[in-house]
Amino acid sequence: MNRLHPFSAVTYSLRYAFLGLWLPLFLVGALASVFEPIQGSWTVVAAPLGFLLGLSYGVAYYYRFGYQITEDTVDVASGVFARRSREIPYGRIQNVDIRQGVVQRLLGVAVVSIETAGGGTTEATLSVVGEDEADRLQAEIRRRTAGVKERRQEQDREHAPESDANVDPESQPDAEPDRQPAAGTDGPAGAETDPDAVTADSSSDAGRPTSESTARPSPQQRRRRLFELADTELLLYAFTTFRPAAGAAGLFLFFFATDAVLEAFLAAAAPFGGPQDLASGDAGSYGILTIVSGLISVGVTYLLSVAYTFAMYYDFQLGRIGDDFVYDRGLLQRYSGSIPAEKVQSVTVTDNPLQRLLGYAGLWVETAGYGPDSDAGSQSAVPLAARDRIYTFAENLTGVETPSFESPSPIARRRYAVRYSLLAAAIVAVAFGLSYATPLERWYLAAVVFVAVPPAAHLRYTHLGYFVGDDHLVIRSGFWRRRTTVIPYYRIQTVSTRRSIFQRRLGLASLVVDTASSRSFVWSSSTIYDIALEDARDVHGASRDHLQTALRERKAADDLGVSVDFT
Repeated sequence: MNRLHPFSAVTYSLRYAFLGLWLPLFLVGALASVFEPIQGSWTVVAAPLGFLLGLSYGVAYYYRFGYQITEDTVDVASGVFARRSREIPYGRIQNVDIRQGVVQRLLGVAVVSIETAGGGTTEATLSVVGEDEADRLQAEIRRRTAGVKERRQEQDREHAPESDANVDPESQPDAEPDRQPAAGTDGPAGAETDPDAVTADSSSDAGRPTSESTARPSPQQRRRRLFELADTELLLYAFTTFRPAAGAAGLFLFFFATDAVLEAFLAAAAPFGGPQDLASGDAGSYGILTIVSGLISVGVTYLLSVAYTFAMYYDFQLGRIGDDFVYDRGLLQRYSGSIPAEKVQSVTVTDNPLQRLLGYAGLWVETAGYGPDSDAGSQSAVPLAARDRIYTFAENLTGVETPSFESPSPIARRRYAVRYSLLAAAIVAVAFGLSYATPLERWYLAAVVFVAVPPAAHLRYTHLGYFVGDDHLVIRSGFWRRRTTVIPYYRIQTVSTRRSIFQRRLGLASLVVDTASSRSFVWSSSTIYDIALEDARDVHGASRDHLQTALRERKAADDLGVSVDFT
């Protein structure tokens, strides 16, 4: 078996050494309350001993960790006392992700993560290997994974019924080769092909272990560039994207610099009538301090979000190798991974009001299982580009017909108006309650929120829609972050009709469409909201019929050896 880079021995040794240093200190401190005499003498003995034991364990862990690429699996063995051996079949591998931090890039090493379909966690992590070895592993595993797929297709053709096997594939109107941009032309989303651009598949074979394959990459392994994020698009994406999770970094700063942050809040609120210090002040000044502090916190979170987005998607490049989309991105921490075409479940075009105003949008894909961007199957294929480029890319990627969206029932707009009116009434009630505890006298001014109810209900209604095509179901929803999702029928897992007590009274229903992709708090199941019950039943039945037809066509195409992949 192959060993990790020698730098791994250093990192493992230091990690376990410091763990071994602090664990005895914690235990001695905990026991000192019961056995007071042991506190001083045992600390001097336990801390260095724990450090040495941890250091030794880290070195042993490095020498006991091994990996190997075999004909059918990727084998990984680890553990000092309790050994763990894993054999990962190529057919289950979904992605080989390469990650490099700043220090790792300076040292020429990288972390390789092997992900499998349907898994919520990383199957195996090689931390760390040399850059050349990381590129070799990624290329070799990708090549062998593609080989497994080809062998399966050959087996399917061999076991296909003789009557089907004698059919000429060219006579099948619905079976067409894998749709890809023609070489030498501008591809989707401003893509351009570069026949000379190749991945690390073509790197030198010198220094490879004799047990590994030394085959040169096939023409299918050559990388074709599809999209590069321009500097202006990167800046627009950073400044038009707000990530509330960036507030965690603000909380981290507040935790370590509480006094300085509070003084800054007090200084900023003082010109507006805030308290001079926390000890003196009335309810009104504290209210002003709260408002000013909240605005500053939102502003700081936004700036952190801009910095995070810029660093995350710096130098974003999307290409294609065989049946996989490959990407590279990152400023401080560099990522390199792939999006398997056969794992793509749906394609989603996203935009927010500011991006729509500027004529821009983004493209995301949902994959089954792994998604490095968001702990789920959502991955950004094109972070931001002009809207027409995005829709061209989506059309070429999916082959979807030009959608003519159907709107929900007009009754839905009335339902949203009632819902937002209740929310506005709650805001007024809160203001009325605060008038008893604070100097807020004109609480009734809060009723101005009712002015926003009609436009809010209208905007939510007008951004809902659905389209039932011959091969795809297209669903659109959302105003603040509008999502237009294209789902091929053969990717649908379940279609369920849901009706709340209020929808039943109004004769409405919502249709929930599930695929095999993972879901998170950010990405949920695609839903057609508040359509008439009869329309929901019609869409449900049509989706079921289209699903069965698509599955039969794909089975026939697989038996004939014709590729009709989603991409």
